[in-house]
Amino acid sequence: MATFATSDQLLVIIDPAARQGDGESVRIAKDVLSAGATTKVCLPEGPEEFARALGRRGSRRPVVIGDDRALVRAVTLLHRHRELTGCALAVVPVGEAALAESLGVPAGPVAAARAVLEGAERRLDLLVDDSDGVVLGTLGIPPARAAAANRGAGAEGHPWLRTRYRSLVRTLAQRPARLDAVPAPGPTRLRVEVDGETVVDLGQPVEAVSVTPGDSGTAAVEVRPLPGPGAQASPLLAAGRTVTVVGADFRYRADAVVSGPVRRRTWTVREGAWGLTLPVPG
Repeated sequence: MATFATSDQLLVIIDPAARQGDGESVRIAKDVLSAGATTKVCLPEGPEEFARALGRRGSRRPVVIGDDRALVRAVTLLHRHRELTGCALAVVPVGEAALAESLGVPAGPVAAARAVLEGAERRLDLLVDDSDGVVLGTLGIPPARAAAANRGAGAEGHPWLRTRYRSLVRTLAQRPARLDAVPAPGPTRLRVEVDGETVVDLGQPVEAVSVTPGDSGTAAVEVRPLPGPGAQASPLLAAGRTVTVVGADFRYRADAVVSGPVRRRTWTVREGAWGLTLPVPG
């Protein structure tokens, strides 16, 4: 893990949803960061300004103050510009942050800001699909019901929501889907292949599929077959570098966003593809 000197320069990008939803936490985080390092603060008003600020960071280390969506947005932009390798990203969670916390980011603006100043870069695996989309946490098929609200509200195409109603929908949509909570609208027939080997085929209905990148170049795959009457079906487990799912117009939830419908999608693990600043183990 690469450590950072507190004298390095930070580019602090404050997501507008964080400013509107919890201005006090934003202020606290900004004060802690400014007290410990030289900071340049950016207040983007939309996705274009967010992307422009990140692209013009120069030698400054980028710090995103925002929720899980803001974190995913930053990683996606860096990936698409092929700049993940040389960029150590940091995040101070404000808003829904289950994904960030699952990756090891401390909860609370003070603890998270101190981790930015005193922590170290950890290289993490990334799932990249064949449309250049990324997954930091867990991929779920089918998506959770809360994520369906995301589609209905148009959050996927316009995440910068400002009205109280849209903010509520956005908060619900961002809750990460735990596999235990994934509701199946009906039997789903999918073919799931891991490194070219079939885990389940179209003849076997399934309740859910989850794919989670690890930290060793492989993804953990869990398939839950639909049990027969009066019987229980054990989950099918596999691990590999590539995961292909084929089915009839299925949707999937990747981190905070629902995508699809698609009939085929392949995800590939990129080992150590991105760096996140985390507390130093001690």
